[in-house]
Amino acid sequence: MKILQINTADKGGGAEGSAFNLFRRYREAGHTSWLAVGTKYSDDSDIIEIPRLPEKGVANAVFFRMANLARTLDKRGVKGMRRLARLLDRHANPQRLHDWHLGREEYAFPGCRQLLDVLPSQPDIIHCHNLHGWYFDLRLLPELSSRIPVILNLRDAWLLTGHCAYFMECDNWLHGCGDCPDLASYPAIRQDATHENWLAKRDIYSRSRLYVTAPSQWLIDQAKASMLNAIEYKVIPNGIDTTVFKPADCAEARKRLQLPSDAKIAMFATASAKNLFKDPQTLCKALHILANRMPELHFLCVGTDLKELRDLPNLHQLHYVSSPAKMADCYRAADLFIHTARAEAFGKTVTEAMACGTPVAATAVGGITEQVVSGKTGLLSAPGDATELAQNALTLLTNPPDDMRTACASHASRYSLDAQVHAFLNWYEEIVGAQ
Repeated sequence: MKILQINTADKGGGAEGSAFNLFRRYREAGHTSWLAVGTKYSDDSDIIEIPRLPEKGVANAVFFRMANLARTLDKRGVKGMRRLARLLDRHANPQRLHDWHLGREEYAFPGCRQLLDVLPSQPDIIHCHNLHGWYFDLRLLPELSSRIPVILNLRDAWLLTGHCAYFMECDNWLHGCGDCPDLASYPAIRQDATHENWLAKRDIYSRSRLYVTAPSQWLIDQAKASMLNAIEYKVIPNGIDTTVFKPADCAEARKRLQLPSDAKIAMFATASAKNLFKDPQTLCKALHILANRMPELHFLCVGTDLKELRDLPNLHQLHYVSSPAKMADCYRAADLFIHTARAEAFGKTVTEAMACGTPVAATAVGGITEQVVSGKTGLLSAPGDATELAQNALTLLTNPPDDMRTACASHASRYSLDAQVHAFLNWYEEIVGAQ
């Protein structure tokens, strides 16, 4: 089978890592596998960067060349260049700049129309991951889906709303958006054109033939309630490499990470303080409550250095972990993994922690309620309730059920990458066979 996936980039976490893993596994299984991306970082010939075409005019050409330079510097690891390239790209394309000023979704990416032309042959199926990220023309979906079956893999709720990736407590998306309560929510817009954006998406979907998948039943239920009218909906959870993320010796993991051998350790991952979806505020409050109630507890943090945690006692900080094997050691070294969110389609770190046999204290939102079996593989608390989260964490640290680690690993085994690959390939066959 010839499989084309579309995503923002071939490097990164979340959707980027998931799409790349599928791309690689499909090829290993003997299928023709391509990955089309907005930004290409690798030198793999089966990964295609979607063409970027210059607009007519001297000023546009200058901005276009400057944007290309910024992208080159971004690929070399220069910080801030990705954002600069996006800004320069807007100035190189008058339509994008105009839409951006008015708060409209940016769809003017003419190079997308050449996507199928740059492939060696026509794919049997097109599997789209994140289509936001300033690289894809959503208006192509009717044409693409009339020629080739198209799957939309929801990674968040952006395809269902007038601009935001998650609607959280807002239900305007159910009725056409407009009067947006948070224009700054990612991806931010300058003015409230959310109703216009919502109508544009509804029109695109009404002229398309689409199959929709998501990693959780929660997100599928949101899709069914939205203007996104699909031929078929299917839950296929995100997979992890269970040959890496699996139980192993805790003492050895702590030794490799230079962590205390005889202390209780709670692990957590941090994102930017501006990332409201991950709710770092509740996380920080819960951690301080926990530290006061259990002064001997040590903390292992992977991720951003948050100023609210600089006075947290017994803190061991790992700013960035690129190695899956090292990340697995972090989970194994911990007695508990703590996770907060205000919105989450599927928590990859939650699954990874459980796969390593580590119980989870998390907030009961979105797909997390399907991942964590409360009382068996962890405990769930109300979103935003730092006191309940801290109490759940304390319970799991001081009085965990005897078989919880075994139950965690057993439950997480159903989220293997092999299972995800198998589920998608079977679905592709069904879709193509029904054409």
